[in-house]
Amino acid sequence: MKHKYIAKRYWKDATTPMGQSDVLAKQYSDVIDLSLGDPDLVTDDIIIENALKDAKQGHTKYTDFRGDIELRNEIRKYYREEYQLELEDKEVMVVTSGCLGMYLALEAIIDDGDEVIIHQPCFTPYMQQIELARGVPVILDTYEHEDFQININRLEQLITERTKAIIINSPNNPTGICFTKETLEKVAAIAKQYDLVVIADDIYGLYSFEEPFIPISTLEEMKERTITINSFSKDFTMTGWRIGNVLAPAYIIKTMQQINENVVFTAPSISQRGAIYALRHRKEIQPRMLEEYKKRVFYAADWINKISNMSVLKPRGTFYLFANIKKTGLSSAEVANRILHEAHVLTLPGTAFGNCGEGYIRLACTCTTDKLREAFERISKMDIFRD
Repeated sequence: MKHKYIAKRYWKDATTPMGQSDVLAKQYSDVIDLSLGDPDLVTDDIIIENALKDAKQGHTKYTDFRGDIELRNEIRKYYREEYQLELEDKEVMVVTSGCLGMYLALEAIIDDGDEVIIHQPCFTPYMQQIELARGVPVILDTYEHEDFQININRLEQLITERTKAIIINSPNNPTGICFTKETLEKVAAIAKQYDLVVIADDIYGLYSFEEPFIPISTLEEMKERTITINSFSKDFTMTGWRIGNVLAPAYIIKTMQQINENVVFTAPSISQRGAIYALRHRKEIQPRMLEEYKKRVFYAADWINKISNMSVLKPRGTFYLFANIKKTGLSSAEVANRILHEAHVLTLPGTAFGNCGEGYIRLACTCTTDKLREAFERISKMDIFRD
């Protein structure tokens, strides 16, 4: 918005399809919303009841600046048990969401003009977060015919003397793919060869369907050059609790803490207590979540591949599907718009996740299979999806 009291760097409208989704969802009373990755399951009672109990017992004040020490210890225990990754306390910080963790990490490491490579299609905020930290986003396109894996030759060609970091996200939003161990090892080799930082957005680690999730920080000599962003939002359906954590070398964590003291000071104490119980009871909580969302995403993929002019790769991870709609002959925005107005189903155009998302729409399987069936029955009746 252009106004004399608005900073000029915000005069250009930066509204995204993701940011408009709440408005679009209200256009029709019967809209089925497949736009945002906000899981429909309610946070497990184990987490809610124990966090409430702790709140009543006085856990309603500021915590340590790097987070509740009890939670930091649980995070360290989690990584030791699940991935055999040993962490010192000073390498862990609790943050108010994975999004804030990403911004704090970028703010901590980027000098003006530093370049950060992002593989696209990607989570929409990365671009603006890099620019807010006065960096320059550099785009590495990935493609369906390459299974949306990172092409290492193209990655290396993008590296310049100003390249500071590479952001990776696997399991991936929006494509739903998981990077193979071979891909991760090649990215790690490039990072070591050119002395780069890897920022790993690992917030969908639970949703790796074919192979166990591998944090890149567990690969040889990668812990010291990896910043891991994690969150309780998706792996524990705790989106509204706004709680996450960052793992990084101690000097980076210290810098992030100093920045955060001027942003939100500390993460919410009650949310931190909830996160403690999430980790402690993950073996009870997560299996049924994983089973439910895996069932939905495979159900939706079957539907998509039966509809004319629409297709999707076999689901590998997350609860997103990145459906190819190129055979319609229309743009992603046109298809998403027609699906909304003709079928009353809200999706996101692939271009919301980068230019190479043209020809795709993203669907979030965050509603029941009954709702998914209704959504695809409506879509299948549209002219553009009929032979």
